[in-house]
Amino acid sequence: MDTRYSRQLLFAPIGRIGQERLSKSRVAVVGMGALGTVLANHMVRAGVGFVRLIDRDFVEPSNLQRQMLYDENDARNHLPKVMAAYEKLHQINSEVTIEPMIADVTAVNAEELLQDCDLILDGTDNFQIRFLLNDVAVKHRIPWVYGGAVSSKGMFAAIRPHETPCLRCLFPNPPEGGETCDTAGVIGPIIHIVASYQAVEGLKLLLGDEKNYNPNLEHMEVWRNLHTQMNIGGSRNSDCPACGHEQFDFLTLTGDEDTVTSMCGRNSVQISPVKERSLDLERLEVQFRPLGEVERNRFLLRFHVGEHTLVIFPNGRVVIQGTDDISMARTLYARYIGI
Repeated sequence: MDTRYSRQLLFAPIGRIGQERLSKSRVAVVGMGALGTVLANHMVRAGVGFVRLIDRDFVEPSNLQRQMLYDENDARNHLPKVMAAYEKLHQINSEVTIEPMIADVTAVNAEELLQDCDLILDGTDNFQIRFLLNDVAVKHRIPWVYGGAVSSKGMFAAIRPHETPCLRCLFPNPPEGGETCDTAGVIGPIIHIVASYQAVEGLKLLLGDEKNYNPNLEHMEVWRNLHTQMNIGGSRNSDCPACGHEQFDFLTLTGDEDTVTSMCGRNSVQISPVKERSLDLERLEVQFRPLGEVERNRFLLRFHVGEHTLVIFPNGRVVIQGTDDISMARTLYARYIGI
C-alpha cells in the first residue's frame, strides 16, 4: 500500500485510514462509454476494493476520440466495452477486484446489479436509465453521482438519498428530446472534467467526508469558459414520488418494458427479451453463414444481411443496426432469432 498509494496517503482527507476504507468499498460504474471509462479508471487507480463495470455495448471506432480505455484493436475486434475495459484496468491495478457485466440495466435486473454496492457512478447517456438508477439508490439508500456531457457542456450532482434532493426532486419526469453526443457531438476534455468531478464526489462519499460534500448541481461550458453552481440543498420535495412516497415507478414491472429501445442518433434499435434466452452463437454462425457475412468473438456475433447488421448477444439481446424503424427491427429479430 505504501508504495502504490503513497501520494494518496499523504493527502490528509484520505490518509491511511481512508485508504483502508477505500480498499473495502464496492462501486458500480453504470455505462462504460466516455464518462464511465474515466470514472472506472479513477476508481481502480485509487484502490477501491471492488469495481463492477456494467455496459451493454461494444467498442466502435467512433468511441476512440473520447473513451479513454479503448484502442483500435478493441474496435477492430468488436469487443464488449466492459471486457476491453477489464483487460486494461486489471493491468493497471491487479489488487482491485473488477467485475465486468455485459448487461443492459433494466427494471428486471437493476436491483440485483446495484444493491450490494456502496456507491453508484453514472456513466450513462440517457435519462431513462438515470431515473432507474435513482429509484434503486433511493430504495436501498445508496449514494450516487449523476453526470452528463454533450458538445462542450457538462453537469454533475452528488445525490445522498433521504438527505439531499433525489433526481426526481430536481426533474419530476425524464426530459424529452435535447442534444445528444450523436446529434451535437462532444469534445474529449468536457468528458474528463465532468467525470473527474464525479470521481471526486464519489471518493468523498465513500470516505464519509461530510464537511466537504458538494451541495451543488454544477454546470459548465468549457468552450466559452462558463461555470454555474446551483445550490440544491433546499430543493428536496416532500411530495417526490421516489424519496417522498417511496413510489418507485421506474422499477415497476409491467411485463414488457425495455424490450425495444430506439438508440438515438445511431440508426439502431435494441431488442432485449424480458426473459433472458440462451443462444448458441457458434450454432448461429453456422446457420447464418450462407445468408451473409458473419463475425463472432467470445461475447457476441455480428451478422451482416443486406442493409442491416444484427449484433447478437448470448442472452438474446440484439442490436439491429441500419434502421430506426421499430417494426422493421422486430421483423428482423423474429426472422433470424425467433420469438
